[in-house]
Amino acid sequence: MSLSLILPMSAFALVASISPGPVNIVGLSSGARYPLSKGLIFITGATLGFVILFLAIGYGLSALLVTFPNFEKWLTWAGIAFLLYLSYRLARDDGKIDAEAITKVPGFFTGFLMQWLNPKAWIASAASIGAYTNNGDIAQVWLFAGLYLPICWLSLSCWVYAGAFMRQKVQQPKTLRTINRVLAVLLAGSCILLVLG
Repeated sequence: MSLSLILPMSAFALVASISPGPVNIVGLSSGARYPLSKGLIFITGATLGFVILFLAIGYGLSALLVTFPNFEKWLTWAGIAFLLYLSYRLARDDGKIDAEAITKVPGFFTGFLMQWLNPKAWIASAASIGAYTNNGDIAQVWLFAGLYLPICWLSLSCWVYAGAFMRQKVQQPKTLRTINRVLAVLLAGSCILLVLG
């Protein structure tokens, strides 16, 4: 495979992964609220969830979007419900870190599920496979997925580390509560983009 294919795929993966979105916001919140390892578990689930979704779409799952037009609507509303639930949990957070709170941190499965309930992840995967592979060439789909894996994980990690940096600078529960509520509003706001998109 040539650099003329690898570089544009990598650039697309970086832009798609590091730009703000629901998974990034939850990663930032996890880093600000919980031990770093917990946030990294969440983004590992999100990364693997996306890469597996990407491969599934490359193998033809995108036909669901064409064959069943209502599937995209169902996916959008399921994603919105899930994001609103996560927003609610963030908004209700009291900013105190204790053993019970750590067991409620968004984990691997939450990250994985967020990608599968995100219609934009489905559409972005289908569009990027169409744009960067020759008629869905499976070898190129695997190459793209292989590039996505480290780029997505490192990009999402940046958000978790940014949250951990905020936590070091801001130790007051009241301030963490405020940060969580702002992030909850941003996460809920991302639902508007899902409806309009």
